[in-house]
Amino acid sequence: MAYVVTENCKNCMFTDCVEVCPVDCFYGDSSMIYIHPDECIDCGACEPACPVEAIFPEEDVPEDQEKWIEVNAERVEADDVENITEARDPLPGAEERKAELGF
Repeated sequence: MAYVVTENCKNCMFTDCVEVCPVDCFYGDSSMIYIHPDECIDCGACEPACPVEAIFPEEDVPEDQEKWIEVNAERVEADDVENITEARDPLPGAEERKAELGF
């Protein structure tokens, strides 16, 4: 089972998780990052690194966010995403979004 990036990442795109990933399984577009389910080795290093608690093991994704399992699998194959292997600056407004989320 892979890990899944969920809604809390949208419009934040903190990349702390990318820094700790040993297999470079993160991909991103202009608004968030996703985990490639076939590349993730289920190590769990990314989950505690996420400052907005957007990452879950697939089997623990909250019921109201289960759509993100499929979204991650689809988005990593899209033409407008790129493999992200190094930390980047978060999106403008990310700190405000983080505060809105209660973190």
